[in-house]
Amino acid sequence: MKRVIILGGGYGGQAVANELIDKGIPSDTLVTLIDRMPYQGLKTEYYALAAGTVSDIELRVAFPSDPRLLITYGEVQDVDLERQVVIMEGNNELPYDYLIIALGCTDKFHGIIGADQYTCTIQTFSDARQTYQRLNDVKPQGQVTIVGGGLSGVEVAAELRESRQDLNIRILDRGPSILSAFPAKLQSYVADWFREHDVEMIGHVQLGRVEEGILHDNESPKPIYTDVTVWTAGIQPVELVQRINLPKDNSGRLIINEYHQLPQYTNVYIVGDCASLPFAPSGQAAGAQGKQVAEVLHAIWNGKTPKLGKIKLKGMLGSLGKKAGFGLMGKTALMGRVPRLLKTGVLWKSKHHIG
Repeated sequence: MKRVIILGGGYGGQAVANELIDKGIPSDTLVTLIDRMPYQGLKTEYYALAAGTVSDIELRVAFPSDPRLLITYGEVQDVDLERQVVIMEGNNELPYDYLIIALGCTDKFHGIIGADQYTCTIQTFSDARQTYQRLNDVKPQGQVTIVGGGLSGVEVAAELRESRQDLNIRILDRGPSILSAFPAKLQSYVADWFREHDVEMIGHVQLGRVEEGILHDNESPKPIYTDVTVWTAGIQPVELVQRINLPKDNSGRLIINEYHQLPQYTNVYIVGDCASLPFAPSGQAAGAQGKQVAEVLHAIWNGKTPKLGKIKLKGMLGSLGKKAGFGLMGKTALMGRVPRLLKTGVLWKSKHHIG
């Protein structure tokens, strides 16, 4: 009996499982999906859960239900690549013949003292729930500070403004402007939206220390006071991947070959935020990778050489509340209601395993 273990039921892990089922799992093969939760959380929408504009249940997607797929719940402690076992909590060991690591990412605090202790995040379903509690307990006219002006920070700020008109909201970024990785046209559009909706943007902030209610900028002696701080200023692979002593890129992601395998252990596949890819981490990239991993496994099981096409991402979409958004399709910038409607459609497809 061949044993396939998928670690993580997010965008990548779900894609592997669904594709394996669709293409047919051989009768001599057992596929096990391991996750800490009994459903997939739509991570790209956690900003809305944190802001309080959607309910928890709206962001849950059921795992595939199929007699050929075993779902196991629990916390993965480690992986022994030499012995080919996954070590679960309680030191329970699960042997594998093929392993897919799709465990996603965690926050990166860049060594800033107190950042991990005195900020809240949206990296996991549990984190987003706790952030919702913190944000919505802030009293009227209270101050919320979002550290990081990338896509996540922008979406949190915009959604929170829609949820809480009474709050003071600011975004801090170490760069000169929000969305610094995007075209100037998009930056200007989003900045104008924030100015219109009274969201403060402060650039060139180099945080050195975080305390309860206070942020310290290395470039200024004046403390920045806040009631709640939301951290969206960087990600890195989960701790399990951080401990794997194999070649990685500058972001700590494992180097893989053209079949998404570890070159040193070709029965181990790395999917999503843990894998070194030629584009930024995203649910879209993880899903595309997951489908290709399933194709590779089926080719191997059928004694064929895998033939994979180049992964082509469709673009990026971001929201500014429920009525406006922005996006980038190739080199074309999208702004206004259309990208927001497109994002709503993408979310619907994700919830129904379509596309």
